[in-house]
Amino acid sequence: MTGGQIAGIIAAVAFLLLVFFIGLFLLKVGRTMTEVNKTMESLTSDVEVISKQTEQIMATSNTLIKDVNEKVNILTPVFQAAADLGESVSDLNSATQNLTQKVKDNASTGAKAGVAGKVGKTAWSMYQNHRAKKNNTGTY
Repeated sequence: MTGGQIAGIIAAVAFLLLVFFIGLFLLKVGRTMTEVNKTMESLTSDVEVISKQTEQIMATSNTLIKDVNEKVNILTPVFQAAADLGESVSDLNSATQNLTQKVKDNASTGAKAGVAGKVGKTAWSMYQNHRAKKNNTGTY
């Protein structure tokens, strides 16, 4: 065997090894691609299910929001009436406090007038008794 033939055999063996390893690599890439395709199919079906469930949730949410808005519109006058009632009660409390203050002010004045009235009445009774005695006895 000549040097060229040995070089040719070495090149042929190297090429055969290169083809063998490329074949193994392509088999592994093929298996990986098969797994990727299975995963993509699984993800696609899962996304479709999630999409349908999301549509149902959105429809239900829209119905609930519409219902809540209707009920809020019904309750708004009730809250307005409660606010008006609170304002009326506040006005009534203010009026009651004003009346109470006036009664207190008048009570202190009325008590003074009552005491003065009693003193005056007692003085008048004493004067009438004195006059009656004077008329009966004729002396002063």
